[in-house]
Amino acid sequence: MKKLKVIQFLPSLDAGGVERGTLEIASALMKSGHESLVVSAGGRLVAELEEQGSSHHLWRLDRKSPLTLRFVRPLRRWLEEQRADVIHVRSRMPAWTVWLAWRKMNPDTRPRLVSTLHGLHSVSRYSEIMGCGERVITVSETARQYLLDNYPRIDSDKIQVIYRGVDPSEFPRGCRPDDQWLGQWQKDFPQLEGKKIICLAGRLTRLKGHQQLIELVDSLHREGREVAALVVGGEDPKRIAYAQALYAEVRERGLSNHVVFTGHRSDLKNIYAVSDVVLSLSTKPESFGRSVLEALSIGTPVVGYAHGGVGEILESLYPAGKVEPSDASGLQTVVQQVLTGEIPAIAENTNYLLSDMCGQVLDVYQEVSTW
Repeated sequence: MKKLKVIQFLPSLDAGGVERGTLEIASALMKSGHESLVVSAGGRLVAELEEQGSSHHLWRLDRKSPLTLRFVRPLRRWLEEQRADVIHVRSRMPAWTVWLAWRKMNPDTRPRLVSTLHGLHSVSRYSEIMGCGERVITVSETARQYLLDNYPRIDSDKIQVIYRGVDPSEFPRGCRPDDQWLGQWQKDFPQLEGKKIICLAGRLTRLKGHQQLIELVDSLHREGREVAALVVGGEDPKRIAYAQALYAEVRERGLSNHVVFTGHRSDLKNIYAVSDVVLSLSTKPESFGRSVLEALSIGTPVVGYAHGGVGEILESLYPAGKVEPSDASGLQTVVQQVLTGEIPAIAENTNYLLSDMCGQVLDVYQEVSTW
């Protein structure tokens, strides 16, 4: 096996599925004896990345502005100095900058270019750049079909579906938090005691469906059911007004003891474990659903709108949790069934494993490096 030097590009290293996937591949590269570099604008995950053995390089390729393109020439010089085997772009603005730099490098010596489509972006020339790779990875069949349906100029033969995955040892079936964590949790959130917990994970953006969650809890509360909603995720700095509106609505409905905003948390596994049901209420189809997969892997039921990558996961592991998108009545019915134990057991996750994902991505690196 050829030892490779791989550079991954993404906007930042704060939190999210793209960021976590980047760290997972970086770790797999290091464990396999390769050299791993990551380029981003920085963030809270840089320390973890470097602890794994990868090197981080600070480039401000995250700003969606023509001004970012001023980095094209210096980035080209930097890439020529690095003499990498493969460069891997994971987001649109970095992809544009990298592609413009890469395309004018010497074709005989430049690195191979791989791109991954992580999201179902608005259809545009700007978004089409995610098909720029000599090999294009999509994180689900939904994402692959999005490219085929919207960008006929992208060669379908270079597209490869590689599902994201979880590590069963990190999200083991039936896991429970230790007593110390449980004690602190009860101290931090005493209003949850004695209630069935409905969890919705994700940054506070309109896409995630927090409004539907509030309406669901309000309806269940009015029926006399002792339930509480956990909203696990930080505020989006660009959408503070949306977060403030959510807080205000919870107060106005008298649900302050029934809807809890935890902010950003790094202990999602434990939160999923103490939840009775996890929801996925994205108003638009998403390319994947990492929180859905993590919760199902440890055995916590998930109820979600059956579209996009979430629909694929639910169909594979827990079809009883599928709900038609935006069907509030159907959502409440299925959630009530879950809370009363009327829904079948969750299938064991054998289709979405981290080891499979990492192995397949590294195989792509090996393959393209020989072209």
